[in-house]
Amino acid sequence: MKFSISREALLRPLTLVAGVVERRQTLPVLSNVLIQVDQDQVSLTGTDLEVELIGRTAAILVEEQGSATVPARKLMDICKSLPDQSEIQLSLEEGRAVLRSGRSRFTLSTLPVAEFPNIEDDQGNVEFSLPRGTLKHLIDSTSFAMAQQDVRYYLNGMLLELGNNLVRTVATDGHRLAVCSRPAEIQVEPSQKLIMPRKGVLELVRLLDDGDEPVSLTLGASHVRAHTGDFTFTSKLVDGKFPDYERVVPRGGDKVFIADRAELRQVLSRTAILSNEKYRGVRLNLEEGNLRVMANNPEQEEAEENVAIEYSGPAMEIGFNVGYLVDVLGVLDEDRMQMTLADPNSSALMEEPGGGDAMYVVMPMRL
Repeated sequence: MKFSISREALLRPLTLVAGVVERRQTLPVLSNVLIQVDQDQVSLTGTDLEVELIGRTAAILVEEQGSATVPARKLMDICKSLPDQSEIQLSLEEGRAVLRSGRSRFTLSTLPVAEFPNIEDDQGNVEFSLPRGTLKHLIDSTSFAMAQQDVRYYLNGMLLELGNNLVRTVATDGHRLAVCSRPAEIQVEPSQKLIMPRKGVLELVRLLDDGDEPVSLTLGASHVRAHTGDFTFTSKLVDGKFPDYERVVPRGGDKVFIADRAELRQVLSRTAILSNEKYRGVRLNLEEGNLRVMANNPEQEEAEENVAIEYSGPAMEIGFNVGYLVDVLGVLDEDRMQMTLADPNSSALMEEPGGGDAMYVVMPMRL
């Protein structure tokens, strides 16, 4: 293997692929990136056995085709520290990878290519494509509500629901729920529900932008694969049953108010400074035309803010974890938000005024 490539052409796919590679590995070869040179194309593969990412880029000159596995982080750090627009020559010499650029020379250890695992190809039974921007919006609108290390392992990920002309993402950690749906020109019969692991979701969204370029998805029995531009992304699916989120969405709340989203978010963030650091609770006092937000902590410190809202109805007090409210206000697109409440012990529904394509359910707290 011997080829020359510009620093920039190598760095972008390498940075994304290295993101998949875990720092602490059970198998040493998993901290390496697999480099394969075929004709004038260079492909880079990284995996942690759950998620695999392949990035492709073009070489300036290929003198010898071949493949090698080299430490991902070290290669990335070397490339980052070289000057912009430098030309890099990478070759395999006596079982080691030698990188030359200008007056610099780095020799890196390699591991046998045969040891590098690849996620087995189960035959995809459903294929369709979506605009990148649509998938990015769906993930961005809901991913914050995924659980992190819940024993209910199926919550540590995102439900992707596909039907005829509809794509929906759902995430919940048991305290809050985020649902976002978008119409799409797809035909999936019968409709499919799959759970992508948390890491897979976060790595996939790094490959997406707001454009209309398509990302094509292939669903297998235990994997989902996405092709977009020069990248092929594969993730194992979580084997489990996602909770019935329809049952959680509160119906029939009679207290509905509308507030300025940015202003309410600032008020909540300021009030949170004096909330109990462990529980992060704030009290919302709903009054006609006004929302009073209050917090206190064990040191007897208190915060109180008032924000004007559109509301005419009975007064009510309800407590929430302030972080959950701020997260939702951070992903809503509109300038104003609508909140529907029933009573102090029932979940709140947050959405754009009149609905929109996303809805958020937040459980109350006893304060």
